[in-house]
Amino acid sequence: MRKLTSRFLIAVLLPILASAQSTNPPVTVKFLDSFVNAFNAHDLSAIMSFMTKDCIFEASAGDKADGEKFIGQDEVKKAFENVFAIFHDAHWGNAYHFVLGDRGFSEWLFTGTKSDGSKVEVTGCDLFTFRDGKIAIKNSYRKNRFAPPK
Repeated sequence: MRKLTSRFLIAVLLPILASAQSTNPPVTVKFLDSFVNAFNAHDLSAIMSFMTKDCIFEASAGDKADGEKFIGQDEVKKAFENVFAIFHDAHWGNAYHFVLGDRGFSEWLFTGTKSDGSKVEVTGCDLFTFRDGKIAIKNSYRKNRFAPPK
């Protein structure tokens, strides 16, 4: 009998085992595509429909080492409203998603313009924890890009 390669174990068996351990409805890449599309439409109702009632958003910035934490639909919605107020043209482009059981991630290029006219363009990612077919935790990270030299 041939030895199983580590690639076979990772590519085939790990996803099967991960989904077998989860009793949640599966979240898919298409689900995360729709989630980022709701962000790009600045549609807060649609965004929040993807998240659990007790959702957590861990922002990439804040006064703590792990950023500011928002808990529950009301706090999370307010945090997203603030992003759209600061960046009227906020956009998450070039999105790439990966889902494995009750975890997932999205990579993206964020672009936006602040009210003072300054432009922001940074890559970042979201780490997700899913529960009951929705996003329970959205933990965001992004590059901290310095202004280009003049």
